[in-house]
Amino acid sequence: MTASNPPARTADCLVQRMLREYLMSGRLAEVIYRDGAGQICTVHDVIQDLFSRAGEDFILLGRGNLVGIDHVVMIDGRQLSAGGC
Repeated sequence: MTASNPPARTADCLVQRMLREYLMSGRLAEVIYRDGAGQICTVHDVIQDLFSRAGEDFILLGRGNLVGIDHVVMIDGRQLSAGGC
């Protein structure tokens, strides 16, 4: 593995860190995700919680939407690649 080609695990940790920063700051974020029917949804909300359940990571948005990290496409224009650290 070379420095220009970091392992996916590093990127996953960066995503986790970014989500924690949003969680701790209470900043409003534009979250683009696919719902259960595959439709693209865009919301402007705060990330209220970040947790894992049954081996999957989720974010809880301020209005109560529970979204699997693997369904999140972008947050504030930054593309996500899901996974755990």
